[in-house]
Amino acid sequence: MNDHIKIAIDDGVLILTMNRPEKKNALTNDMYRVLAEAVEEAQDDKSIRAILLQGEGGVFTAGNDLGDFAAVSAGKAHGTRYGSVFIDTLGRAEKPMVAAVTGLAVGIGVTMLLHCDLVFVADDARLSTPFVNLGLVPEAASSLLLPQRIGYARAFAMFALGEPVLGERAAEIGLANQALPAAEVQAAALAAAKALAKRPLGSVMATKRLMRDTAAIKAMMEAEGKVFSERLKTAEAAEAFAAFAERRAPDFSKV
Repeated sequence: MNDHIKIAIDDGVLILTMNRPEKKNALTNDMYRVLAEAVEEAQDDKSIRAILLQGEGGVFTAGNDLGDFAAVSAGKAHGTRYGSVFIDTLGRAEKPMVAAVTGLAVGIGVTMLLHCDLVFVADDARLSTPFVNLGLVPEAASSLLLPQRIGYARAFAMFALGEPVLGERAAEIGLANQALPAAEVQAAALAAAKALAKRPLGSVMATKRLMRDTAAIKAMMEAEGKVFSERLKTAEAAEAFAAFAERRAPDFSKV
């Protein structure tokens, strides 16, 4: 158990709440572990028929804790990196997943949405994928799934420029099902998850399998993971993390 991930079950819906609001729900290695284990265990738990992902404190997640990234970049991180385990679990998950997004969704906070079957966002939520800004590359098979979802041009702009997309726009371009006032998002997402939980689960899971090319997703995750690991050790990534820690603009012209 981890105090930064709250776990509850409501009418067959496993509710996973990222609960680190003082850090905008930035995900640590241990938070990834708990999330991965919960999603994995839900696949074999007959009492769980849908999964809901949400964040505490009016924020979905600011993405990976950059302190963890910096430690990997500096060669100071050891042991299992559960971010990769969580991503792999998302790619293999067969039970329906729903997301309730308010406030910020950054990096993995956006790419995990591509593995959710229904996504509800606050109309003023800000979704961004600033991987290139950090000297990195996309993950979670998002370099495959995001262009499929919103088109190459929009996806490249999100990745390469890192500029946020507002929730209302996310719904317009197909990144989310519906944009709502922030106060209504979690209730709408939970209602949708409960509705899915009342459907014939075997049929829902079979439909999801037919709609997702899991072999292609797995292959892209492996390709991205290799490049991502290499990029974490580059001078560009080191400069990006140093600039973030020092609260200054990065200068990539000399690296």
